[in-house]
Amino acid sequence: MARRDYRHALDDMLAALDGIAQATAGQSFDAFCRNWLLKHGVERGIEIISEASRAVPDTAKALRPEIPWHQVRAIGNILRHEYHGLSERILWNVVVDERPRLRIAVEVLRAQADDLPSDPDDTI
Repeated sequence: MARRDYRHALDDMLAALDGIAQATAGQSFDAFCRNWLLKHGVERGIEIISEASRAVPDTAKALRPEIPWHQVRAIGNILRHEYHGLSERILWNVVVDERPRLRIAVEVLRAQADDLPSDPDDTI
């Protein structure tokens, strides 16, 4: 059984995290709320992060237990199916509070990806 390559998912997460950082740099919460394109761009970036996180094996996620991986995964479903129930404040808090921590964790996982053991359920 071969290990499934999940580095592409980590790369996608890093690209989305960096895109969100670039788009929101210098922006305030009020500006975020008023800018439809910015808000929806951030939402899309979070959806990409959420979906890509599904490809990261549990063995890798276990190396960064400070990250609420279940919530990272779940927020994508909320944005896709219950978008009306997610407040702008929650999205902004994800950008300000959670994005930097997640980026550090994903960057470390990406650097270690070649050395991580495969997940038993992660076969092709």
